[in-house]
Parts: sequence; C-alpha cells; structure tokens
Amino acid sequence: MTFQITGLDPAPFAHLHALSDTQLETGGMRRVVVTEKPAAPCRVTLDDAEIGESVILLNYAHQPADTPYHQQGPIFIRESSSRFARAGAIPPALARRTLSLRGFDASHMMVEADLTEGADAAAMIERFFANPEVAYIHAHYARRGCFAALIER
Repeated sequence: MTFQITGLDPAPFAHLHALSDTQLETGGMRRVVVTEKPAAPCRVTLDDAEIGESVILLNYAHQPADTPYHQQGPIFIRESSSRFARAGAIPPALARRTLSLRGFDASHMMVEADLTEGADAAAMIERFFANPEVAYIHAHYARRGCFAALIER
C-alpha cells in the first residue's frame, strides 16, 4: 500500500520571514536562530534547519476539525518553498526521531495510535492503512508531542 507524507504548504507562511521580531511577537510568534542540529524540524521541508539558520516558531492548528481531537501546537517554519511530498518515503526529520502516529477516520476521530522509531515508520503506516476506517494519519514527534506531518493514502 502506498502512502504519502506531505509538508505544509509554504505559501501561508512566506510573509512571516519578512516581519520584524516585534511584529512576530505581537502575533505570538518568534524568530529563532538554530544553534544545534537536529533541533528545529521544519514542517514544510520536513528536514531540520541548519545551524545559524533563522526559523519562525509559531502555533499552528494541525487538527482544526470540530471534534474532541481538535489540536494546535508549536511548529518551526524555514524560509523555503521546497515542500516535501514523496510517496512511500519517510522524510529526514521524521526518520531521525521517535514518532507518535495517530490514525483518524473520516469524522476526524482517532481510531489508531502507536509509537515507532521514524526509520521504521513505514511498516506502522501500512498497518494503520490496512484498517479501512483510517482516512489519514498525523505524525507527531514523540519526545515533545509536536505535530510533524500529514500522512495520506
């Protein structure tokens, strides 16, 4: 079974990199200069930002459905238009971390959940998608709990 992991669309975030630090802070965001790698996994490129690179840290509603599973949380965004989207591939930022995978049905209710090492995630993704109720999967970084990426059939 084929799956695709897709980074967030960079267009809604592109203007943020031109804002001043004061403007970002007024909107509840921060510019962060990366001091170690891996430490700032971008949700567009699905790879870690480089040391010395500036990223924007902001709150993002990754599960906007009006259900008990409605969620939002912090994400990093690099200044990049290179969106990760490849079938059957685990992107670098996910591959190097422990993941919490959460399978949701068409009503946005969680029907599957488990932990896996990112490098081994493909097997669990395929297992989740073997369940016909699973419409999509959210990957989260297990250590901090932050949303990582959307996984679709």
